[in-house]
Amino acid sequence: MPVAITTPGYRYYHKLNHRLSASFSSLVIAKKPMVTSASSSGTCATNAGAYTTIKETVTFEKEIKKSKFIAIAGPISNEQSAQSFLNQVKDPRATHNCWAYKVGDQFRSNDDGEPSGTAGKPIHSAIVSSGLDRVMVVVIRYFGGIKLGTGGLVRAYGGVASECLRNAPTCLVKSKVPMGVEVPFDLLGVLYHQLQSFQAEDIKQDYDTGKDGITMVSFKVDFDRLEKLEEALKANCSRELVFYKH
Repeated sequence: MPVAITTPGYRYYHKLNHRLSASFSSLVIAKKPMVTSASSSGTCATNAGAYTTIKETVTFEKEIKKSKFIAIAGPISNEQSAQSFLNQVKDPRATHNCWAYKVGDQFRSNDDGEPSGTAGKPIHSAIVSSGLDRVMVVVIRYFGGIKLGTGGLVRAYGGVASECLRNAPTCLVKSKVPMGVEVPFDLLGVLYHQLQSFQAEDIKQDYDTGKDGITMVSFKVDFDRLEKLEEALKANCSRELVFYKH
């Protein structure tokens, strides 16, 4: 008998949805008063697919009219990791520590004493132009005695940020989709075999479903493997399963 995907009752959906929602909490960026802070009103695209980021911290240094500019870029996952990265690489002795980061549709930037819009914004523009996501770039400036002017600052900060990202090794990261399934005890072996075959992660089991002989298994799987996993379960199970999707 083919496996049917049915709509669960509110009690069970609410219970699993609450548990699975926690997996996305790291992507939420709290708004704070900064030079620049914005977010899109839509859903973050990286939650539903794949994104490209940098593999490791990279540095690019350039002297412009006797001022030394050092761009440092690194991968981040949320606002907390961005703050941690900034604390690690900034130099309190420098004239300015300007920065920007992007996590999906969320971004923030800071001019750190430079004229408004001449540092943080061009750094952010460099990140956007690179096509990379979940990245932070900090540009440290040691003033050399010659003022660059508004246009010169925009070109300097945006330029070193772009060059730093251009030289960075990148990698493709696939987003994980949280999912759960109610399954009879005697089909657990089949389910776990398929989860292993499709490289599911964060597998958890909950016997408190309110149904005799039924357990709830939650997990995460690559977004592009979800449909094939469901098809495999339909082909290998002989009874109706109840799927929960976040």
